[in-house]
Amino acid sequence: MKNWKKLAALLLAGVMIAGCGVPANTVHAPEDMASKKIGVQLGTTGDTLVTDEFKEDGKTTVERYKKGADAVQSLKQGKIDCVVIDSEPAKAFTDQNKDLKILDTEYTDEEYAIAIAKENTELKEKINGALAELKEEGVLDQIMANYTGDDTMGTCPYESPDNVDTSNGKLVMATNAAFKPYEYYENNKIVGIDAEMAQAVADKLGMELEILDMDFDAIINAVQSGKADIGVAGMTVNEERLQSIDFSDTYAKAKQVIIVRSK
Repeated sequence: MKNWKKLAALLLAGVMIAGCGVPANTVHAPEDMASKKIGVQLGTTGDTLVTDEFKEDGKTTVERYKKGADAVQSLKQGKIDCVVIDSEPAKAFTDQNKDLKILDTEYTDEEYAIAIAKENTELKEKINGALAELKEEGVLDQIMANYTGDDTMGTCPYESPDNVDTSNGKLVMATNAAFKPYEYYENNKIVGIDAEMAQAVADKLGMELEILDMDFDAIINAVQSGKADIGVAGMTVNEERLQSIDFSDTYAKAKQVIIVRSK
């Protein structure tokens, strides 16, 4: 009898251990997200799009995280079924986590722009002029290639011109430095596509760039209040944001994609 009890206990333990495993992926296309738990970064385009799509179905749960990395960790642990996030950060996450993958079908296309206070029309005009020059000179393409190109990654960083003039004051940029490759920390310094682009714009304007790191959902308030002159954090222009803030011309194209577990 004791042996049977011991065997039963071992079998039960095995079932319990097996039951603690991460569930298999059930999201294979955007339409599979219905009735699932979807992770997003709070205040991002992914948050807005997913919330709008599923707000009335009563079955789909949107889990919001301060950082995309936190959403990805929850996905790995099986707490959510997928993560909707920008394509380049998604690539960085899946490169680092081989148990995750990006679905082939994109969720949506988008364009990034610089957030500027509505009343700051003079700065908007200057920034648009600088962006136009940087596009024509190929600098924006160079910056993108330095962070995303298969053969060019890390080979062509932007460098400020020698003896650059910064006599026109300081350009304060609000960002969320947890969004690789657009903005992230390297050797205790904020680097990335947006950081280099903003530096190139500041050089054109004859200004010194200062970058403030904060939660993503605090960036617009920082620009509105004057704590920062611009908000740059892979921000997409949408109607909701345009109610409280203005934007420059676009400087990059991007996509929202879906990250799922590989198995």
